[in-house]
Amino acid sequence: MLLALDVGNTNTKLGLYRLDGGKPELAAHWRLTTHHTQTVDEYGMLFLSLFERSGIATSQVKHIIISSVVPPVEWTLRQVCESYFHVEPLFVEPGIKTGMPVLVDNPAELGADRLADSIGAYERYGGPCIVVDFGTATKFEVISARGEYLGGVIAPGLGLSAEALFSRAARLSRVEIKRPAKVIGTSTAGHLQSGLYYGFIGLVDGILDRIIAELGAELGTEPGAKPRVIASGGLAQLIAGDSRYIAEIDDMLTLDGLRILFERNRTAKPRGRAR
Repeated sequence: MLLALDVGNTNTKLGLYRLDGGKPELAAHWRLTTHHTQTVDEYGMLFLSLFERSGIATSQVKHIIISSVVPPVEWTLRQVCESYFHVEPLFVEPGIKTGMPVLVDNPAELGADRLADSIGAYERYGGPCIVVDFGTATKFEVISARGEYLGGVIAPGLGLSAEALFSRAARLSRVEIKRPAKVIGTSTAGHLQSGLYYGFIGLVDGILDRIIAELGAELGTEPGAKPRVIASGGLAQLIAGDSRYIAEIDDMLTLDGLRILFERNRTAKPRGRAR
């Protein structure tokens, strides 16, 4: 089995894939809070608990691949993999074989999760396509019809924007971030929910408007032919329904991209050789 870990600033996603036989199969997946100061043993015991509850032995894990945007956690997770799974993990980092041309000024700057999202989206949906990942930051990834990573956009995430508002406005209380019944609120809580929710929809669709127009101008996209837009991340279910462009929600996009990256770099050491 392959264990794929996507370590984000807020959450860490784990996916366990069966690779034997034909088509890879997702056997289990979990979402955890990313703890920047958690120890090797704390992470290890948490992972063991998840496996035990799912009836899966850790000895079944033969390979591990990790994407991370949280450098302080990377050493800890490496030690967890070697101590608790006896596997040397493969990190998504510069030098890894991607199979996707990255047409940006400095490909080494591209986050591992963004690369995995792009590869997963192109393999599943083809191109041109756009991935919108709703995480701590809202990230837009643009992939051409030929499977090239063309670039993207990074904007503040909805939760981050709300936190900034609540922390800087003393008289505004925290509210649940959800789709309000109507745009024109009749209470302070309703005003805040409308501003946060519909303001964020406007941000997402406004950026998509401009990306799609720029793609058409630069690549000669036929009039009316638009790239497929796929949403991923923790807030995708909340936001996607009111977007004019999002056609798919795929919560497993990053993990599937990691699985594909592993298969393109399948030289990981077998169990028992981690040091």
